[in-house]
Amino acid sequence: MADIVDPEPGTVYLVGSGPGDPELLTVKGKRLLERADVVLHDRLPGPEILDGLSPERCEDVGKRAGGERTPQSEINERLVELAREGNSIVRLKGGDSFVFGRGGEEAEHLAEHGVPFEIVPGVTSATAAPAVAGIPVTHRDHASSLSVVTGHEDPTKSESAVDWEALAAVGGTIVVLMGVKRLPDYTDALLEAGMASETPVALVERATWSNQQVATGTLETIVGARDEVGIRPPAVTVIGEVAATRATVFEFLANETASETTATDGEV
Repeated sequence: MADIVDPEPGTVYLVGSGPGDPELLTVKGKRLLERADVVLHDRLPGPEILDGLSPERCEDVGKRAGGERTPQSEINERLVELAREGNSIVRLKGGDSFVFGRGGEEAEHLAEHGVPFEIVPGVTSATAAPAVAGIPVTHRDHASSLSVVTGHEDPTKSESAVDWEALAAVGGTIVVLMGVKRLPDYTDALLEAGMASETPVALVERATWSNQQVATGTLETIVGARDEVGIRPPAVTVIGEVAATRATVFEFLANETASETTATDGEV
């Protein structure tokens, strides 16, 4: 077996932490976190992962009190600065940093400035969150396609780049990341595009965390279910027939800690 090599000085490691359970962090990601000189993280890696890091090596570049966020440009510049000082840096993101995690932007910036970097994929919440809630994103009887979209686009865009009408026509499973606040907007858009109002929908909040919550309903009722359960970000939305399979397997799920409200037929 090859010797385990320490992280290289002056290198940035773009690491996906998975959905939050530290046991779902990859072996390589864990090793890099333990040996990095500096860890730049946001708030989406699970609390058990963040609590296991030594504070003197960590920089929180996520959302701050009062709703302020560290601008992406500042994060990019900080990565270059730390690397040029000879540090080995882990840029830690929730899920997989290349699935709506701005990992691509950071990789481009590092390449433009001649900074060595390595990509360490993580378990994406797009599939992990539904799975731990008992929902397969594909199923031979229900869905042969999977579409993953963001519910939180760049606010500078003049119009949405997500074609909800096309998604409604394709069918299958639609997974929306970062879409809690805009749930009414895109459920209405799918209904207007002709998707059936009784289409099953589930929201999975803080998947794999100790305070995981799930709300289920239909396109017509899920907003009310979200409000009754009190679903807040971060959460994943699953739209399609696969969402209904949770009801079949729910009582058999190991270590199920989720609270749940089911809304159907217009009732919450």
